[in-house]
Amino acid sequence: MLNPWLALEAGADPAERTGAVRRAHEAFLTEGAIGASVRDVIADSWRRSARASVEPDSVALVELDGAELTEYREAHPLARVMPLFRELLGAIAEDGAHLLSVCDEHGRMLWVEGHPQVRRRAEAMNFVPGARWAEPYIGTNAPGTALAVDHAVQIFAAEHYCRPVQPWTCAAAPIHDPRTRRLLGAVDITGGDHLASPHSLALVQATARAAEAHLASLVPAAATCLLAVLGRDEALLHTGPGAALRLGRRHSEILLLLAAHPDGLTGNRLALELYGERDVNPVTLRAELSRLRRLLGPLLASRPYRLTARVRTDHDTVADALDAGDLPAALAAYRGPLLPMSEAPGVVRLRRLLEDRLRQALLARRDPALLDAWVRTPWGEDDLQAWEALVGALPPGARAVPAARLRALRSAWGLAPDAPGAPAAPGATSAQRAVT
Repeated sequence: MLNPWLALEAGADPAERTGAVRRAHEAFLTEGAIGASVRDVIADSWRRSARASVEPDSVALVELDGAELTEYREAHPLARVMPLFRELLGAIAEDGAHLLSVCDEHGRMLWVEGHPQVRRRAEAMNFVPGARWAEPYIGTNAPGTALAVDHAVQIFAAEHYCRPVQPWTCAAAPIHDPRTRRLLGAVDITGGDHLASPHSLALVQATARAAEAHLASLVPAAATCLLAVLGRDEALLHTGPGAALRLGRRHSEILLLLAAHPDGLTGNRLALELYGERDVNPVTLRAELSRLRRLLGPLLASRPYRLTARVRTDHDTVADALDAGDLPAALAAYRGPLLPMSEAPGVVRLRRLLEDRLRQALLARRDPALLDAWVRTPWGEDDLQAWEALVGALPPGARAVPAARLRALRSAWGLAPDAPGAPAAPGATSAQRAVT
């Protein structure tokens, strides 16, 4: 097949293909083997589903409903493009054979629209607003797999990992923030075997691109200079389209500190932020600043040391999202600890303050999707408090896998398996422990 994201090649018999894939699906579940009839994208998804311990006969769990769901989706960025989705896909959603759905970046359905009779059929597998359709929860499906691989994809009949979903065929495409390129969610059309055609895949791809273009028209232009410091040992300064400058570690620290203090810093204060109480010759700092000025030109001024233009950092993006109460955006923008190898006191303070704010917001919100995203990162994978919060926030039927991980962490920390809470040290993330 020329396009691996399409479910059927031209001229293929859907009934014959369904039988072949169903036999391959049963063989995978019983023997772990994947035959040649299975597309690579499906084989990879089945393996991920099996590793996540997805039960083949399960249905999606509903995590949000009522006022909580209404409040969440009204605040989601994709709410601004729902009129566009309805305009482009509304005819499909009302033809009595299809559904239009939109999910967030965690695979939670925000909207499921279409003919009432088709919606009632889909309710049998919990294809409803508020249900979690991410791959680790319900296996291979178009919205969940599109998010997992960040690509538009069709899923045909028995290619779905869970049997209750196999009577359906769907096509979905991911949608990104036009400024930051972070994943916002996916748009999907679901129906019968006739959706396994190039037209349905092209339609959702075009709809996703139209949504991104519309979002781009709603936001102001980005700042002139952007500094990437999260999850990086060396900062990357973006000074314009296609123009980026990688800085050494000390220069990364200096530029970050000056960006965090737009009014500028005296030489003594900057030295304190960089070196702490160490006895460092002032010439050392002046030499570093002189080398940095050769890189930055007029962007760096002195008396006091300051930046002559606004340099926005990805640290600012996370902090602003937290200030606005947009925790999903803050978590999506958080690429890891700020300059994680830096021991400069000013950098360490900024790093801890941001991570503490983000963690406390996550623990207070107790949103299972956000907690799940956090503990799947290298900096959150050993966060005992977050695992405890996740287990407590999940529906009982979804707790087995995270509960096992929680027991292993408690054992590693010498705690009883059913300890009611975590002491201060295990509650810290791996990134925090690395700098203490």
